[in-house]
Amino acid sequence: MRLSAIATVLTLTLMPGLALAECNWGKMDQHAAVTCADGKTWDATAGACVDTMS
Repeated sequence: MRLSAIATVLTLTLMPGLALAECNWGKMDQHAAVTCADGKTWDATAGACVDTMS
């Protein structure tokens, strides 16, 4: 019984840290470089490649 209580306490102690670590993995994609086709540039407001004004 004591071993199961220790295992339960360890699990409950580590779970919040694992949840926070998982949340940060998704944010890594937001820093990826965007490449647009020739004649287009990235518009952060629109969140897409738009035609370059001449």
